[in-house]
Amino acid sequence: MSDDASTQPPGASAANAAEETRDIADVPAVEVITTVAVHLMSAAAVNLGLSEEGEDHLDLDEARKLITALAGLVTAGATEISSFHAAPLRDGLKSLQLAFREASVVPDEPGAGPGEKFTGPVLG
Repeated sequence: MSDDASTQPPGASAANAAEETRDIADVPAVEVITTVAVHLMSAAAVNLGLSEEGEDHLDLDEARKLITALAGLVTAGATEISSFHAAPLRDGLKSLQLAFREASVVPDEPGAGPGEKFTGPVLG
């Protein structure tokens, strides 16, 4: 928002918040779930060093947290969003889990990798 709060008329902030609340209410749940999943995937990929900057952003601890959160969301949301939407999310999740295993100097035991408590062991 480019307007400074001091230049808005009184009550404008409340009106904007009400408008934003109405807007999010119009977004289907499947879209919210998939959007959040894509954000988690993107952040995990960056922390795995898979972005253009690669090694500059490598942080396996952060990647583990993001992948685990993604696994929980995908596992819990899969039945709610249909296999049409869930299948690509599962594929992306598995790819990130395998990339984590490859990037890790000390590999986790099968079933102990990021998100595997939700997905089960992920093998190449």
